Amino acid sequence: MAIGATLSRIRPNDIYNRELLSNVRPSDWTNPEPASRYDLVVIGGGSAGLVTAAGAAGLGAKVALVERELLGGDCLNVGCVPSKALIRSARAVAGIRRAADYGVVVPEGANADFAAVMERMRKLRAQLSARDSAARYRSLGVDVFIGQARFSGPSSVEVKGKTLRFLRAVIATGSRAAVAPIPGLAEIGYLTNETIFALTALPRRWAVIGAGPVGCELAQAFQRFGSNVTLLEAATHILPNEDGEAAQIVRTALQRDGIQIVEGCDIRMVEHSGDRKLLRVGCGTENRDVLVDEIVVCAGRFPVLDGLGLEAAGVDYDARIGVKVDDRLRTNNRRIFAAGDVCSPHKFTHVSDAMARIVVRNALFAGRQRFSSLAIPRCTYTDPEIAQVGLNEAEARQRGIAIRTFLQPLIKVDRAVLDGQCEGFVKVHAHRRTGQIVGATVVASGAGEMISEFTLAMVGKLGLATIARTVHPYPTQAEAIRKVADAWYRSRLTPSVKRMLSGILQMRRVASAYR
Repeated sequence: MAIGATLSRIRPNDIYNRELLSNVRPSDWTNPEPASRYDLVVIGGGSAGLVTAAGAAGLGAKVALVERELLGGDCLNVGCVPSKALIRSARAVAGIRRAADYGVVVPEGANADFAAVMERMRKLRAQLSARDSAARYRSLGVDVFIGQARFSGPSSVEVKGKTLRFLRAVIATGSRAAVAPIPGLAEIGYLTNETIFALTALPRRWAVIGAGPVGCELAQAFQRFGSNVTLLEAATHILPNEDGEAAQIVRTALQRDGIQIVEGCDIRMVEHSGDRKLLRVGCGTENRDVLVDEIVVCAGRFPVLDGLGLEAAGVDYDARIGVKVDDRLRTNNRRIFAAGDVCSPHKFTHVSDAMARIVVRNALFAGRQRFSSLAIPRCTYTDPEIAQVGLNEAEARQRGIAIRTFLQPLIKVDRAVLDGQCEGFVKVHAHRRTGQIVGATVVASGAGEMISEFTLAMVGKLGLATIARTVHPYPTQAEAIRKVADAWYRSRLTPSVKRMLSGILQMRRVASAYR
């Protein structure tokens, strides 16, 4: 991607975006003279690359980091950071609109100032960008190169005419938004996560293509800001990879916010209708037209591989799934590893971070840690949130694991009732005999915070018995976690166990009568 195209993603040209660019793409940056040989060359300055470079340098390795676009990658610039800033503002708007439910009177006509919302986002993004800056990584002892990296052989990379020789290398170039081949879409124009955060004015009508996590998050946020949003999904229901009960709760919440949801649909073409955009949508035997001011495409991700010269390094890859790695994140060239979205089916910042830590151990110190050993949680930041870790019921059955499922609705959790946030639940799949946690799903306003207790339990091999013995503060929504553990204990109190315990108590009563 040309630098002009890269910079066009960071608009408008205000004080905050200038601060951002001065950190992640400094215009006066001079690439250093390469060392004779690096212990590690990291290609890509997103989440995986930054963690790899900092971790390796901190352990004494001679490290080079190469980034062709913006340090910080998608997460900082066009992903997690800006989107969560917007989601927080959208939740504030929703709270104001629901204020009467809590006995609070607010002035009529209180609405979001979209320009101020976006300015707040840019300010916070710029503030956080210092942690990912070229200057900071140079201070950590990393040689930072700005430019396109291209393998020139199995143990060398070229950047702007300079050759970087390495003992080990890591490919961490990330992923990019995928765009469905819809007739007319390219000509009419659309936004993705890479361009949507440059908006300064709120489109009145939106079409969001793709009702996965990103699509649902953005649809809800922009609806709350005052747009009319139509959410289009090819699958039969939104969030198709999530627990069905959880997805239904979010679906209801989105509709309550006013979003029009169209599932099981096929977008046949896009065309102009005056100064607006018209989507011709087929839903089975029915057709409908969706007229909007703007379209945002949230149709998945594909790995960034262009320009790397992987053939010269002898690295196997697939244009759809990315760089091919084994369970220790090695490519078929044993000098070269990969981490993050470019090689992972789990395209999350925290997974990139975890993979980077594995790579540092395995690449530099002949470690043997396996990616498959990780318990990977995920969260969709709608309101309410959906968080999940481990296996679902179907996956457990496929693996032949005998489980019992325990469900705790939030309507029966005091704090959720007091907060007026009763929609949701905690669901746990536990090994039928041992109570070891196989998987868990949480639907709650703070599900992303709550899921970590289950993740820690799974990593530490702590079952529901341990959670039941753990004191949880009252009143909190996390008390639902203890309640599912209590339910597991009650399930073990079978009629035969009850008879045994009753017999023990009877014997004690008899014995005490003779004292």
